[in-house]
Amino acid sequence: MTRIPYYIVDVFAESKYAGNQLAVFRHAAGLSDLEMQQIAREVNFSETTFILSDEMHNGGFDVRIFTPGEEVPFAGHPTLGTAAVIRSEILKGAADKVILNLKVGQIPVSFSPDGYSWMRQVQPVFGPQHTVETFAPLLGLEPEDFDERFPIQEVSTGLPFFIVPLKTIAALKAARVNRELYFDLVSRTEAKGILIFSPETHEHGNDLSVRVFVDYFSVPEDPATGSGNGCLAGYLVEQRYFDRDTVDVRVEQGYEIGRPSLLLLKAQAEDSGIAIDVGGKSVSVARGEWGD
Repeated sequence: MTRIPYYIVDVFAESKYAGNQLAVFRHAAGLSDLEMQQIAREVNFSETTFILSDEMHNGGFDVRIFTPGEEVPFAGHPTLGTAAVIRSEILKGAADKVILNLKVGQIPVSFSPDGYSWMRQVQPVFGPQHTVETFAPLLGLEPEDFDERFPIQEVSTGLPFFIVPLKTIAALKAARVNRELYFDLVSRTEAKGILIFSPETHEHGNDLSVRVFVDYFSVPEDPATGSGNGCLAGYLVEQRYFDRDTVDVRVEQGYEIGRPSLLLLKAQAEDSGIAIDVGGKSVSVARGEWGD
């Protein structure tokens, strides 16, 4: 294998060694699908991305995203982190917007002077609803832990998630996935990831606390999930969780696994659907070369 440059960034992090880890590889067009999958498994972060070329195609950069288990059409923190690497390493900081060509389509990422970057996600699709009777034993919780004013629902902005409203942070902390029940459920559903959320938080000033479980993609718990939180943003508007059709909230994630993360969600109902933007910071950690 030709030696290729790679970068490690922490995404949705306010400082190093927080948020969600991401490995980004450049000049990856010469890698086979198998090699990309093997590298992602070797790195063993929740996702690894491959920038196929430093040259733009149709106004954007061709990027592929792999979990340790398989390729995915879209994921949030890889989108923001890869855009940050493209901006700093390929464009040398000379851009206020970067477009990624992903399997889900073109995703624009914009950069603000305060260090946050924002991705505009595709329109949410609202899928089937599910019962507390299904999810209580799956998550090791009691039925009264769920906020039954709002449904448990599959939502997708490119990668489908179950959105599960809980009442308290105590229930959020107590959740444990029963893998047998989980794999039985996802064998029959489009959604594979589970996002649970609570209006009680670890940190004052945050609006919601979130945990995400994606064992199907070999990620037992994810520290910061831009795709899942984009689904959550659409859900909050659709269900009028805050009794309004706009959302502008701070979401914390990853505290239960020692990777505190901060995601900013903005969503608004429009005539054409729900516009969703997910924001956060990307912090550079390391760089190197991969290969013999």
